[in-house]
Amino acid sequence: MFHSEEQGDLTLQSKMTDVAADKTDPAGSLSSTEKEPDDLIEEKNQENQPAAEGEGAAGGVYRYIKEDLFTSEIFKVEIQNLPKYIGFNDLKKFLNKHGINPHKIKLFSKQMFAFVTFKNQEERDKAMKAVHGMQWKSKVLSVRLAKPKADPILKKRKLEEEAEGGQPGTKRAAGSQEVEENEEEPLNIQIANAVTPLWNVPYEEQLKRKEKEVEGVLQKLTREIGNNNKAMLPWLFVQKEKYNKICCPLEAIRPSPVQTEYRNKCEFVIGVGADGEDKTVGFRLGKYKGGSCAVVSPSETTHVSSEAKRVVQGFQQFIRTTPYAVYSPETYEGHWRQLTVRTSRIKQTMAIVFFNPQKLQEEEIEELKRNLHQYFTEGKESGITSLYFVRMGQRTSAGTEDLPCEHVTGEEWIHEELLGLKFRISPHSFFQTNTPAAEVLYSAVGEWAQLDQDSTVLDVCCGTGTIGISLAKRVKKVIGIELCQEAVEDAKANAEVNGLTNVEFHCGKAEDVFPTILNAVVSPSVTAIIDPPRAGLHSKVILAIRRAEHLKRLVYVACNAKAAMNNFIDLCRAPSNRVRGAPFRPVRAMAVDLFPQTMHCETILLFERVAYSSNTDI
Repeated sequence: MFHSEEQGDLTLQSKMTDVAADKTDPAGSLSSTEKEPDDLIEEKNQENQPAAEGEGAAGGVYRYIKEDLFTSEIFKVEIQNLPKYIGFNDLKKFLNKHGINPHKIKLFSKQMFAFVTFKNQEERDKAMKAVHGMQWKSKVLSVRLAKPKADPILKKRKLEEEAEGGQPGTKRAAGSQEVEENEEEPLNIQIANAVTPLWNVPYEEQLKRKEKEVEGVLQKLTREIGNNNKAMLPWLFVQKEKYNKICCPLEAIRPSPVQTEYRNKCEFVIGVGADGEDKTVGFRLGKYKGGSCAVVSPSETTHVSSEAKRVVQGFQQFIRTTPYAVYSPETYEGHWRQLTVRTSRIKQTMAIVFFNPQKLQEEEIEELKRNLHQYFTEGKESGITSLYFVRMGQRTSAGTEDLPCEHVTGEEWIHEELLGLKFRISPHSFFQTNTPAAEVLYSAVGEWAQLDQDSTVLDVCCGTGTIGISLAKRVKKVIGIELCQEAVEDAKANAEVNGLTNVEFHCGKAEDVFPTILNAVVSPSVTAIIDPPRAGLHSKVILAIRRAEHLKRLVYVACNAKAAMNNFIDLCRAPSNRVRGAPFRPVRAMAVDLFPQTMHCETILLFERVAYSSNTDI
C-alpha cells in the first residue's frame, strides 16, 4: 500500500535510501527484501570491524560521511546484552522512559543486541552515559560506539577489485560472477524480474502461491494464540480440527479483475540507464544498498499503464533538453531525482516531479517550472492534467509524503470512480493502486462487517475515505481517522460530492486520535475497519480497541500480514495489566490479489470479541 508509514530500517541515511523503491507499496518499483539472520550477523561483524587504512570518515567505503551532509550513522552505538524476548517497541519504550530519543533502532533480538543511531553527538553521548551499566530484566546492558555502515556502491566496488586482484574473497567473486551472468539477459527481462517477479508464472499459479502464504500466516497466528491465551485453547483445538490446523476458515483468494497495466500510481527514479543513456526515467535494476544504481525504462513492464509510460517518455525527453544533471546518491550531486505518476480510469493523469535544488537561485528554479509548464501544455500529448513540483534535498529519506508540493499547472487533483462513487485524489493522498481490485476488496469488507442502519463504522487509516464512504449509506455514522492532512481534505470533499452527511474525518496519528474518538462513540453496534500502513497499527491503538468493550467486531485489512502479526497477537492475547479488556479471535480470513505479477496481496481478517459470559465461546 502507499501509506506514509514507516517501517523498520527505512530511516537509513539518505545515501542508503532508494527513492525509486516504494517502501510502502509492493510493485510500485522494487519491493524490499528481508535479511536472513546470517546476513544480519555478517552485517554486525562488518560494521564493527576496525576501519582499514584509507577508509576513515573522509574516504574509502565511508566516503559518504561529510561534514556538510547529515547522516545519523556517525552518531551510532551498539547496545549489547539485551534481555531475551524483547521487541522493537519494548526497546524504544525503555529508552524513551529514560529520556533517550533515538533516531533509528535496528534490533537483532536473537543475538540480543541493537544498533541505535542519534541525531547528534550530544544525544548519543547522553545515551551512552545513561544506558551503559544499567540493569534491565536482570541483564546488565553495555554500550559501545559502532562504526557507520559502509556505502553499498563503494563497498561493492572494493570487493570486486579485491576479487579481480586475486585477493581473498572467493564467495564474493562467485557472487559477482552471478551478477555478470544475470546482466547477460536482455534488460526487459532483468527489469521484469526485479519489479514483477511472477511475470512468467501463470495467473492461477500466482493465486495459489499467495493463498499458501496467507495460510502460513494463519498457521503462525494459531500457534501464537495458543501461546498467549491459554483460555482459548479449547476453542482453538476445535477450530484446528475443523479448518485444517488453522484458527479460522481461509476462504478462496479473490483474483484481480485485471492482471496487466493495473497500477494507478508508480514512482520512477531518474538516473543513468543500464544501457549507458544518461537522464533515464524508470526503475532501478536493484537497490542502492545492494550496490546498484542502473535504471531501466518501464516501457516493457506489464504492470505500468500505457498512460504512465507516455508521461515517462515525455518527461525523459524534457529533462534531456535541460542543463541539469540527474541526482547521484553516491556523490549527492545533481538535480533530477524522481517522477511519480498517478492515473485514473476517467483518463486524468497527475505528474509529480522531485528535484534537488542544490544551490540554484530561486529565479532559476522558477524558470525551470515555467519550462515544465510550457512543455507539458503546449502541443504535447502527454495526457497530464495535473503537474506538481517538489524540492527534495539531500537529507530527505525515501518517505516523500511530508514534502510540500508546488502546483505548476492543470487541476489540483485527479478524480476516480470506485463502486459508483466519485473520489478526488491529491498528490500525497493514499488511494489503492489497483482500482478494479480495490472494488473487490472493499465489497468483501462491507460484506464481512455485517452492518445495519444502527451501526457506527470507525475507518482507521482511511486515506481519501474510500472504505468509509463506500459503506456510509448502509450505516448510521462513519468516523474516519487519517494522518495525512491532504487525504483528510480529500475525504471531506469526497463525502460532500457523494451527498453524504453522516461521515466525519479527523486528522492525526491513529494512536493519538483513536482512543478519544472511540471512547466518545455511543452506539449499540460499533465496527472498526482498519487498513493500516505495511508495518501495522501502533500498539496504543490496539490497546484502545481492547479496552473499548462496546467494540465487538473488527475487520483488519493487511497489505503485509506478516508485518501485522504483532497486532493480531495483541488483539487475541489474554487480558493483563497492559492489555485490558476481553480479547478478540479471528473468525474469517481471505486474500485479495491487488498486485498481480508480484508475491504481494491484501489479507482480510475478521475478528470478533470473545464473550466470556457464554460457556460455549471458549
